[in-house]
Amino acid sequence: MPVLRAEWGHAGVVGAQDVGWAQLVGIEDLPGHCRVEGSGEVFEVLMSSERLVVEPGMSWKINCSTNCTQPEKGGLETTLNKTLLVSQTQWKQYLVSSASQDTDVYCYFLCSGEQKLKSLNISVFHPPEQVLLTLQPTRVVLGTSFTVECRVPSVAPLERLTLTLLRGKKTLHNKTFEKTIPDPQEAMAMYSATAHREDGHHNFYCKAELDLRSRGGHIISYVSEPRELEVYEPMQNNQMVIIITVVSVLLFLFVTSILLCFVFGQHWHRHRTGNYRVQGAAACFRA
Repeated sequence: MPVLRAEWGHAGVVGAQDVGWAQLVGIEDLPGHCRVEGSGEVFEVLMSSERLVVEPGMSWKINCSTNCTQPEKGGLETTLNKTLLVSQTQWKQYLVSSASQDTDVYCYFLCSGEQKLKSLNISVFHPPEQVLLTLQPTRVVLGTSFTVECRVPSVAPLERLTLTLLRGKKTLHNKTFEKTIPDPQEAMAMYSATAHREDGHHNFYCKAELDLRSRGGHIISYVSEPRELEVYEPMQNNQMVIIITVVSVLLFLFVTSILLCFVFGQHWHRHRTGNYRVQGAAACFRA
C-alpha cells in the first residue's frame, strides 16, 4: 500500500507522497470511494463548533468526528490557540481561543490511507458597546430645525449594523450600513427635523443593533443614554408691543418723578432761604 504523508499549512492543504496527487481545500473530499470497513458506508468527516461568531479573546469548543471505526490519524488544523480536551478513536474535542479576525478551521481524519477534511469559517465581531447620541442645539424655538446625531466609535462587521434614532417609542430614522472591510470602524447616523411641541415631551434615543444571525449568532443591541430637547415658543408681536409700551411708560414716570422731586426741592430750598434773609433785615432796622 502506498504511504500517504500529510503536511498541514494555514490553508489546510495536504500533500501526498507516492500517490499521484492529493489536495484538500474547504470541504471537498479526496477522490476515491473509501468505505468504512464492515458497514459499506462512505468515509466521512464531521465537524461542529460551539460558536461561529466570536468576540476577540473569547474561547469556545470545536468537535471533530468520523464514522471510520479505526482512523489512523485525525485532529484540528488552525492558526488559533487550541487545547485538546477529549481524545477518542472517532471523536476529538478542542478548546480554541485568541481569534482576532475572521479565519477558517479544519477537521481532518485519515482512514485506510484516504484523508478527508471539513472546514468552518469563524467570524470575529466587535459589539457596539458605546452608543453616543447628541442633539444640536439642545434648546430650540418652535418651528426651527435641530439635528440628531448617533455615533458608534468602534464596531464590526459594519455591514451587519443598523442605527435607529428614536423620539420616545417613535422611529425617526434608521440606517443600515453596506459591506465594508471586516476591521472595526466608526459608524454614524444623522437626522434633521423641525421642532414641534411634542419634541419637548419625549426623550431621544439611539439604538444600535448588530445582526449576526446569518453567521450563526444572534442580534446584539445597545441603547444610548436619553437626551432631552427644550422647545420654547417665540413671543407674539402684539405681546412684545404691549411689553415695550408698559416698560416705556414706567420709565417715563420714573424719570418724571425724579425731575419733579428735583424741581420741588429747589423751590423749597429757595423759599426757606428768602424767609431767613427778610427776618434778618427787619431785626437790623429795629436796632
